[in-house]
Amino acid sequence: MAQVAYIRVSSVGQSLDVQRDKMLALGIEQENIFEEKRSGLDSSRPALKEALRFARKGDEFIVSRIDRLARSASDLLNIVKELEAKGVTFKVLDQQIDTSTSTGKLLLGVLALIAEFETDIRKERQMDGIAKAKAKTGADAVKFGRKTLVTPEVVSEIVRMRDEGVLIKDIMANTRLSKASVYRALSSLKT
Repeated sequence: MAQVAYIRVSSVGQSLDVQRDKMLALGIEQENIFEEKRSGLDSSRPALKEALRFARKGDEFIVSRIDRLARSASDLLNIVKELEAKGVTFKVLDQQIDTSTSTGKLLLGVLALIAEFETDIRKERQMDGIAKAKAKTGADAVKFGRKTLVTPEVVSEIVRMRDEGVLIKDIMANTRLSKASVYRALSSLKT
């Protein structure tokens, strides 16, 4: 039986040292520690994919905390199911979860349900906040979406450049707009 560890931090500025030291203190061999600096929301985490591929029947897959492995309950449960299908147990050090025991499986399921519940509540609050913000009018109104790049001033500038014979590609470079946006701005004056 081998121990396979996955360690992750979200950004380049953060350090993997604390997680790596925990794994090495457990006696996990350095070549069995898969590490990366990527967001947990990133679905293409190559080190995680490699660690899951590397784990074999009878192995133990270890993470320091659940949030180092997955950001959603469904993601976590899918990963654990994949491990179980391969005959690999799952262990979380900080939350003391071990799926080789029935208590560990129960605790993992409960934590996953709680995490999903919290996510649903957070989404409801977010939607309530968005609805409230959209309902505001006048000076208190909140605008959603990307800030418009083609303002009346930009349209005037595009028209001025075009009247001076500036090529569309040069207008695009000067305004940092796409070709479609430049033509749309020019055609908006013709209607």
